[in-house]
Amino acid sequence: MTEVSSSRVAAYLREAILGGALQPGDRIRQEDVAARLGASRLPVREALRILESEGLTEHEPHKGARVPRLTQHEVDVIYRMRERLEPLALVESLPQLHRADHERLEDVQQRIEENDDPEKIFALDREFHMLSYSGCAIGPLNQNIARLWNSTQHYRRAELSVRGRDRMWAVHAEHRLILDAVVRRDATDAQRYLEGHIRRTRLELGRQPTIFS
Repeated sequence: MTEVSSSRVAAYLREAILGGALQPGDRIRQEDVAARLGASRLPVREALRILESEGLTEHEPHKGARVPRLTQHEVDVIYRMRERLEPLALVESLPQLHRADHERLEDVQQRIEENDDPEKIFALDREFHMLSYSGCAIGPLNQNIARLWNSTQHYRRAELSVRGRDRMWAVHAEHRLILDAVVRRDATDAQRYLEGHIRRTRLELGRQPTIFS
């Protein structure tokens, strides 16, 4: 029988966490995961180390792994970090994005605007931003941004749910401004629009304390 790899275990748990099946504070018992996937404990331990490096799990001494639970203040600080790091990645990315990339961004944004499924909108929103940073060749910067997105995934999903589709116009308008700046390769506008986009979400989260309870 072929041993289940740590990458497969990591993919299974990553999907469960990012998809919301595992919530902040939920414990991840190695024996349960191993039994569900037909794996030994070793690849499960290795998978948890991978996910911890991605900001998706944390290890508590004598208690094991769990999905991190963040306070409202912690999420606010993470968003302030995003306001500084992501515009830098976008500026680095701009010269490397070409017509095919611009067309892909337009397609993703069109699908966001036409969609009524919050989960699909949520996934497409991440796709839009990560594609806009895809030209950035600074590995540590990209890794840190991905980790910050991962750690706040649950709270972004909850904020989107509370906001509702009737308030999505702001997201659409901000994405359109960012996309226009990307196509024009205008680093100043791209940076300014993206900072404002992230800041608005941070302020929206600050007005929703029940998300963190």
